[in-house]
Amino acid sequence: MKYKMTISYDGTKYGGWQVQPNTLTIQALIQDALKTILRTHTPIIASGRTDAGVHALGQVAHFEADEELDRRSLLYSLNGILPRDIRIRDLVAVAETFHARFSSKKKIYHYHLNLSPVQNPFRYLYSTQMRAPLDLKLLEEALPAFQGTHDFSSLASAGCGSKNPIKTLYRLDMILEPDGLRLEFEGDGFLYKMIRNIVGTLLEIAQNKSPMSVIPHLLTQKGRQRSGPTAPPKGLFLYKVEY
Repeated sequence: MKYKMTISYDGTKYGGWQVQPNTLTIQALIQDALKTILRTHTPIIASGRTDAGVHALGQVAHFEADEELDRRSLLYSLNGILPRDIRIRDLVAVAETFHARFSSKKKIYHYHLNLSPVQNPFRYLYSTQMRAPLDLKLLEEALPAFQGTHDFSSLASAGCGSKNPIKTLYRLDMILEPDGLRLEFEGDGFLYKMIRNIVGTLLEIAQNKSPMSVIPHLLTQKGRQRSGPTAPPKGLFLYKVEY
């Protein structure tokens, strides 16, 4: 039997999704909880990794079991064991052909920016505070240049393991919020730190530190030399995975 989990987590104090030595991760904690309940090591595979400090509202993962499970009881037990900043929101049986990573069609990420001179303390862990003013008109005008199908190699950070740097960004929108804004990214996949590097580049443009013409150059070169700095992780949320 194969099961699909929809997971929300606050990534603030974790070293990211993927199991790794010497740091606490979301995947490790969920696998430990499953082992406690099912009494056997049960690997889980996610739609993709999130980095240290990045959050998720709709991460998706799957695992396999030798027998049919009481999903309601398992959901209750998992959330009883896991820390309160990790919640299994949904647990459903799926076809054997389902794969959390390879079956996904689209991923939607949100990046939150706080533009208020005094940051709301309840958003401190979940948005990036901007000290310098932004030209929002310039920011919005720059968004379409990233949309479409491109080789995003220059927007990937060192350590990217993707074999195919060509990705399609279907949508990149700016949505105004109280005290700030969010950038919504919808694409068929994303390279390592690609979204945070795009945000960093957009912020350089919106602060008149780089011209808008830098974007076409970024999309034709293969290095990170001309892209902006990597935006902090705390403003980034994996919002939804579509299948």
